[in-house]
Formats: sequence, structure tokens, C-alpha cells
Amino acid sequence: MTTKNTLASPVRYDVSLFSPDDLYLFNEGRNYRAYNQLGAHLASFNDEPGTSFSVWAPNARKVSVMGNFNQWNNNSHPLESRGASGIWEGFIPGLGKGSLYKFHIVSQKHDFVTDKADPFGVYHEEPPRTASVVWDLNYQWSDREWMNSRAGRQTLQSPISIYELHLGSWMRNPEEGDRSLTYRELAPKLADYITRMNFTHVELLPIMEHPFYASWGYQTTGYFAPTSRYGTPQDFMFFVDYLHQRGIGVILDWVPSHFPSDAHGLAYFDGTHLFEHADWRSGFHPDWNTYIYNYGRNEVRSFLMSSAMFWLDKYHVDGIRVDAVASMLYLDYSRREGEWIPNKFGGRENLDAIEFLRQMNLEAYKEYPGIQTYAEESTAWPMVSRPVYLGGLGFGLKWDMGWMHDTLAYFAHDPIHRGFHHNMLTFRMLYGFTENFVLPLSHDEVVHGKGSIVGKMPGDEWQKFANLRLLYGYMFAQPGKKLLFMGDEFGQVREWGHDMSLEWHVLQYPVHSGVQKWVEQLNRAYRNEPALHELDNDPAGFEWVDANDTAASVISLLRKGKKPEETILVVCNFTPVPRDNYRIGVPYDGFWREILNSDAAEYAGSGVGNLGGKQAEEKPTHGRPYSISLTLPPLGALFFKRGS
Repeated sequence: MTTKNTLASPVRYDVSLFSPDDLYLFNEGRNYRAYNQLGAHLASFNDEPGTSFSVWAPNARKVSVMGNFNQWNNNSHPLESRGASGIWEGFIPGLGKGSLYKFHIVSQKHDFVTDKADPFGVYHEEPPRTASVVWDLNYQWSDREWMNSRAGRQTLQSPISIYELHLGSWMRNPEEGDRSLTYRELAPKLADYITRMNFTHVELLPIMEHPFYASWGYQTTGYFAPTSRYGTPQDFMFFVDYLHQRGIGVILDWVPSHFPSDAHGLAYFDGTHLFEHADWRSGFHPDWNTYIYNYGRNEVRSFLMSSAMFWLDKYHVDGIRVDAVASMLYLDYSRREGEWIPNKFGGRENLDAIEFLRQMNLEAYKEYPGIQTYAEESTAWPMVSRPVYLGGLGFGLKWDMGWMHDTLAYFAHDPIHRGFHHNMLTFRMLYGFTENFVLPLSHDEVVHGKGSIVGKMPGDEWQKFANLRLLYGYMFAQPGKKLLFMGDEFGQVREWGHDMSLEWHVLQYPVHSGVQKWVEQLNRAYRNEPALHELDNDPAGFEWVDANDTAASVISLLRKGKKPEETILVVCNFTPVPRDNYRIGVPYDGFWREILNSDAAEYAGSGVGNLGGKQAEEKPTHGRPYSISLTLPPLGALFFKRGS
């Protein structure tokens, strides 16, 4: 990074990146590419290179740019107001890439004075330092093949299996003080691993700049900047580009639901509650001690919409997962009576947030039709993943938080009691096609004292890992896209910690390497077998064989593709008792080949199975004309496909 420590030329006001339309649309809440004008931009006017600065601070009396180029003098480089737009701007000749800067703001209110990082800054100093950095976004992309084909890879009929990870703790370098890897170091290592494990996508916990590392990125201050902890903007572009060239999609976690109160950030930006509501009943989040955006303010919508489009535009990302959607939709979220303000109709729905989410999805799919948007929405809000023109929120997919909760609660029970909780396995199919679902076993399940996923399983070590393999088998048998958090795929024992690497060393033990191989094979089957993904969000793709064997704690189901010969039978035994001569009805005659068995010895199981498959007999069972007699392994999941 280059720096300048000499006094830059005086500010020029006869040049601007804004057209009258840009200003009008920003104030109307409809400038969805405001990052092209606001912030710091390297530019050249009349062959005079320099940097253009602009910032929205409508309640400021004075705004200036201070930095290492003027010894942080807050008087030498004042910006000029663009009147009613609330935007201040100016051009500093000779100021180049790598210069550090902040906006010095003197408010009209109470003579409040503050120094703020650039809300539209594309690069910031590495925390705990808080200045913004003049930078460009020049990069030569090499992912044309991916970009041209990704629309076909991300449809509701495509296999989407997501590996969720936190970049700073996936893998570290123990030889250099256990430091986190850089974007460029991570790219080949992660691509090799994702390819080997047969995942289709990675989802990154928020990489937008955040001052508090332990927030994992969920307390964002830099909505247009990848965190400098792991490198420059170009380094992150390389990361995305590299994964694309390896055929791997990249989804970013994005947090428009709240923002932190750090002094250099968005809170009380120009001496007023600019980005947040002034009334704490609307503007303060009691769960996270953070501020809530004022979605009804036009310029705030321009800011947030521009952030979402920025990552799709400049960084080629393939999807955005919107965090904490429920907290946006409900005015009374985590609030008691008297602690919230009803909407104009007297209801609890946040009408401004609803409209914002709909507009965000409409714009994203219109301008970037190959992408997907994902909602982390934890309530029964209707039509989250249905089109706006039908009254929905317009997301492509929604996390099925109910499935996650019910499934983990079921598996926590000792198998002897599971028969009394059988409905926790089957209830999902009463609502399973009301949305386009992703089945998540996410980071939220392995933090804050919840322990690891394998730690939630009952029994001794063998039973814990058998239960874990069964859990994943059941998960991949269910309709819906898949998501696993890093470490879950090999049964990490300890709870995830953001400041240390995953427990890669445990892969020397067969129980861990067996789970890893099982997930690899599940992903392979999910990708290769149309019946396991083609109708993930269509009722025609699922059929119970027997959902009611509570006495044995066994379920059996059919997953179906568009062709009958693609049908797959799945049988899960949720007890540690092997079951011989267990008869299952099947729709077709012929040989049913056992294509997956979670109890196979290669996965560190006990090796109980069906010797490659079973021939169907003309013995009607479960309302079907044929049946097969199976041996069900203990705590095992079996997948069968008709064929030789």
C-alpha cells in the first residue's frame, strides 16, 4: 500500500461524478448503484489525476476530508454541499491510491463533531484501525465460463449443497503464530477441499468489514468492503474468481438488519439519527445492542440496495443470504408490550422493511438473473420464497429453521424414547413445499455453549458417530437444498471457536474420517441422482412409504425425479437395534441396489447391510404391488435404486 504524507492540492469543486439524475434517484431511494458516485473514486479531470470524495451528511454544517496526506488536518480540505441532496463532495488533485482518509463532520445539531469512516469505502485499514483507504476495483476476471453457465447451476431443480464457513478459522497457519490464511492462500486449499467433498457452493460468514472480530462479521461497518484482515479487494476478487474457475459457487452472508454503534461507523453519522430510527423503540435492537436501519428513509434504501448490488456487480458473487430477516419483518421482534411502535394500520409488521426486501429481490433477479437470494427467516411468515407479484417477499430460497430445530431435538433423545417423538421427523412434510427450502445445519448450532453437532448425539462414541451419519443421511433424503457448517462434515468434537483452526487433526481417527467420507458420498449421490435434487421443491418429488412405524422408530420414503426409473428408496432406522426381515413396499419389480449405507465399514460403521441389494417380490406391502425384505443396520440410513 502506498501512502502520502505531503499536503495534497486544494479541493476543486468544478468537477463531479454526479449527474442531476443520480442525485434525484438517490434522494428518491432508487439509486441502486450509488457506489459509482459516493465514496472515494480515483478519477482524472482534464488530464489531472486525483480522487473524488462524496458523502451523504444532510445535517452537517461542515464536512472535510482528513488523512495521512494532510497530517489529519480537519480544516485544509473542506467539501462542498450539493444543497438539498444532503451530499458533500470535492475533488483533490494529485491524491492517489493507498491514501488513508476519514470524513470530519461538524453537525448543525448541538455543534456535534465526529470523524467517520467512509460508508461507501471499498477498502479500510485492518482493524483495530478504522480509517478508509483510497483504492480502485480494477481486476481482470477469468470466470466467463462460470458466469455464462451459473444460471443453469442454481435453479430450483439443480443440486445445491452449501459448505458454510468462517474464513478466519477454517484453516490457519500454525507455523506463523496460528495466523489466519489470506484470500489468496485460502482459494486453492478451499477449492481442492470443496471439489473433493462434492459440495456445489461455499457460503461465507460476513466478509464485509467489521471492527469486532468476535462478531464473525455480523456487526458490519463497511458495507462495500471485504475485510482487510485477509487481504485487499483484488485478493478477494481472486478468491471468488478462483472458486468460479473450479466450478464452485460463492454465496455471501449480508446483514441489512442491524449495525453496530462504533464511533467511526454509521451510528449518529452527522449528529443525527441518519441511518437509524431516532426512537429507540424502532431504532435499537435489544438482542444485539445494535441499531436498526430506517428502511422508510429513501437514502437509506439507496444505501442498502447499492450494497447488495455492489457484491453481485463488482465481485461476481452468486447469491446473497440475508441474515435475521425475521427481525426486520416484525416491529415487536424481541420486544415486550410498550417497547415497540405499531405500523400505520396498528399491526406489528414492518411495512418499510417488507417493501425494501421486495425491491431488493426484484432488482437482484432483474439485473443478475443467474443468482439466488436466501432468507434466514425463523418464523412462519408466508411466501418468503414466492414471487413479489404473488404477494411474496421474492427470495429464491428460505432456510428451514423448523426442520433444523425439530431434527436436532429428536436426535438428542435417547433412542429408547424416540418412538414418543416420531412426529418431529414427519411433521415437516405438512409444510415442506410451502416454500423453497434449504435444510441448514449452520454455525448457529455450534456456538454459545451449544457444543458441536456430534456432541448433541446420545450414546457412547460409536453410537454418537452412527447417529451423526444417520442425521446426515436423513438430511440428504429430505426434499430441499443442503447446508453444513465447516467441521460438521467430519464430526468436530469441540464447539466452533472463531479464533482457532478447525480440528483437522482428528481425521486420523476412523470415526471422523468415516463421517467425512460419508458426507462426500452423500454429496456425490445428491449431485448425480436426479431423484435427490430435481424435484426438491415440488411435492411430486416425495412420497412416504411408511411414516408411522413409531414402535420401531423407522421411516421409509421415496424420492422421485422426472423419470420413474430414477426413483430412490430411503429407509432410516433411528434405534441401535438391527432389524432383520423388515419388509418395505416398493412401486416396481426388479432388483433394488443398495447405493448408500451409513453403517458400511468404510464409514466406520458395523458393516450390517443387504449384500448389494434386494430383489423385489410380488408381495403387496404399504399399498404397493411389490416389496423387499431388508436388514436394517443399527442407527443406519439406506438408499436403494432400482437397477442392475
